[in-house]
Amino acid sequence: QVQLVESGGGLVQPGESLRLSCAASGFTFSLYAMSWYRQAPGKERELVATKSSAYSSPNYADTVKGRFTISRDNAKNTVYLQMNSLKPEDTAVYYCKGQRGIINYWGQGTQVTVSS
Repeated sequence: QVQLVESGGGLVQPGESLRLSCAASGFTFSLYAMSWYRQAPGKERELVATKSSAYSSPNYADTVKGRFTISRDNAKNTVYLQMNSLKPEDTAVYYCKGQRGIINYWGQGTQVTVSS
């Protein structure tokens, strides 16, 4: 059974940091491109960051470049999103996704709220 379980979300003040984790099981993690998406209320889900493999360069949305870092540990079947200098506009539900070809697996999401 495929599972992607996100954790690490919460309520933080502007300028603070959070680290999200996504633990995967039920598929060969190392063969899948792993991404983080987010969806704010009333908005479409948007791609935040992608790391296709352990050795590939990551890609980021312009809105998070220089503040967020995606990484993956294939030995632990886990992908991370380090989020620094958080802004109120980063408030959203954050989802991880595993993708290979036409196959996409999604997690259930974790809420990140940035507010003073």
